[in-house]
Amino acid sequence: MKRILFQGDSITDAHRSRDNDFFAGNGYPTLLAGYLGYKYPGEYECLNRGISGDRIVDLFSRVKADFIHLKPDVISILIGINDVWHEITRQNGVDAGKFALVYELLLSELKEALPEVRFVLMEPFVLPGRGTVSDEENPGRFETFTREVKLRQETVRRLAEKTQSVFVPLQKPLDDACLKAAPSHWLIDGVHPTAAGHALIADEWLKAMGL
Repeated sequence: MKRILFQGDSITDAHRSRDNDFFAGNGYPTLLAGYLGYKYPGEYECLNRGISGDRIVDLFSRVKADFIHLKPDVISILIGINDVWHEITRQNGVDAGKFALVYELLLSELKEALPEVRFVLMEPFVLPGRGTVSDEENPGRFETFTREVKLRQETVRRLAEKTQSVFVPLQKPLDDACLKAAPSHWLIDGVHPTAAGHALIADEWLKAMGL
């Protein structure tokens, strides 16, 4: 049985249980666990260790306890929005250069400890949203979010290519989805997905993995 580990921030966390691995939250990890369990019974085990509020440095701080010690076959990572958001709102983010440095260091350490592991690197994303990325009192906030998130997107794509990892594009699928329904249909506040948004993410993950 292949063990898939989902890692990231609140988008991955999605109110998962801390007491057991049976409830993987209300988001895309549960949708994927459900699909894989139904389509390929007995072939996959899914674990969710996303933690709300995490930045790339927080993931790296958990590299042993929540990555290596779990001995996964596949590690799926979605991170980057808090590295931007925390800087904008509380001056405690992670700049683009350090984000790239720590992300690459994380992958390197994981590959050294788990030589056979397969990485799935998911693209961070942002859409217009009230109160979070768009603020009437700070009209330039969304432009700042967009510019900074794009830098993290470029890093994730580059690292996926460098490490021959699976890359899951999410910004364009979300932008395209906004041609069918408003941004708030997909992301509650420009960051956190709705049920439809999580379904879109899960679908893009499956496409990228060829499942």
